[in-house]
Amino acid sequence: MMLIMGRGWRKAMHKQPDQAAGIRKMNKTTPVRVIAISSGKGGAGKTNLSVNVGIALAQMGRRVALLDADMGLANVDILLGIYPKFNLSHVLSGDKTLAEIMLNGPSGLRVIPGASGIQKMAELSTIEQAALIHAFSEIDQDLDVLIVDTAAGISASVVNFARACQEIIVVVCDEPTSLTDAYAFIKLLNRDYNLSNFHVLTNMVKTAQQGQALFQKLTKVTDHYLDVTLRFVGAVPYDDYLRKSVQKQTPVVVGFPGSKSSIAVKEIAGKIDSWPVKAQAGGYIEFFIERMIQYDSQISVP
Repeated sequence: MMLIMGRGWRKAMHKQPDQAAGIRKMNKTTPVRVIAISSGKGGAGKTNLSVNVGIALAQMGRRVALLDADMGLANVDILLGIYPKFNLSHVLSGDKTLAEIMLNGPSGLRVIPGASGIQKMAELSTIEQAALIHAFSEIDQDLDVLIVDTAAGISASVVNFARACQEIIVVVCDEPTSLTDAYAFIKLLNRDYNLSNFHVLTNMVKTAQQGQALFQKLTKVTDHYLDVTLRFVGAVPYDDYLRKSVQKQTPVVVGFPGSKSSIAVKEIAGKIDSWPVKAQAGGYIEFFIERMIQYDSQISVP
């Protein structure tokens, strides 16, 4: 991949990456929580939940950024009614810094628009890799949570992002294909990459009991065939306000904060906020990107 060495790269090259990383680690007292929100199939409401959970966390006073990692059909901006002029491809080309492409969403949520160029990070030179790592690590002082909204399915890009994150939330809905594909996603990450801990969020269910029943269906299969631990993070009921919020391009927790779905999302955000923060190096965003680069050169998913 041939990239133009613009100001984004030049700024990073003026610093020694190892030295800068050491300074950041000394100054950084609280690591950034990096969470992937994924689903085995499309239509499970994954992106809608990524947006609303991110906003709910921001409303709790957390500093949250949402990375739209669906490189083929990015739609976080559509749900928020914002239209980016620039995205990660402009950071990769050196035309913009990461701070310059970030958009402000509701309640202080910051959005990082994705681009297809990030799928091929293994093709970047060592200097370009260091510059990209630096671009992300520049923002970790201002963040508590980075939510990564992955694409649906089990493509190489999806697997890369999921493996690089600290926590993985798998979204399922009450459809046979949703459960089947969620199982396939968990199976791939477990058998091929030794990931064993997953969180499950059930979406668009009629009742909390139905959501719990869906979780039990999935765990019954994984307990029998896989060596994994699934934890139930909660259920979001379907209500008319969800549909209205999408039509209005206003997240449901903002437009209809008293709705059943909003209340459920806020409860889930509270649970996520209570998870222990991993203090090892992987808690920093520069290590998230380093993993992405490393995994992109290893993975062989069709």
